[in-house]
Amino acid sequence: MNDKQAIAELFGGVIHAYTRAQAIEDGVLVDVSETAREAGFRWPVALTRAAWADCVAWTEDDNHRQVYQDESGRLWDVLWMAFNAIRGAAAGESQIVYQLYRVPRDGKSVEARLTALKLVAGPGDAGEPVVTIMLPGED
Repeated sequence: MNDKQAIAELFGGVIHAYTRAQAIEDGVLVDVSETAREAGFRWPVALTRAAWADCVAWTEDDNHRQVYQDESGRLWDVLWMAFNAIRGAAAGESQIVYQLYRVPRDGKSVEARLTALKLVAGPGDAGEPVVTIMLPGED
């Protein structure tokens, strides 16, 4: 009996599993793999909804209230900085906290401010490598 089997036997097995695919379907994760490939990623990439809201989301109303930007440019900044953080990380690291400048979506800011994001590399639903970008306090 391996460790997983012993734990499952001790606790009665898995009660509920929430897959990455379900999280993307539910909008908890935002799949950005297509743009990520353009930025140099080889694995699928998703952002948590909170990371998307903080660093990518931008509307036409935001352009009128704050400064002109668009979501595609903001997403590119998130992914490009993540890609560079990976290149500068020590081999074997599965979590990297990196920083980037972004204009906060607060209805008044026009200057970019430094913020941090966390990149986690791990197994996807079928054990394949995937990347998830989130706020530092998220798991």
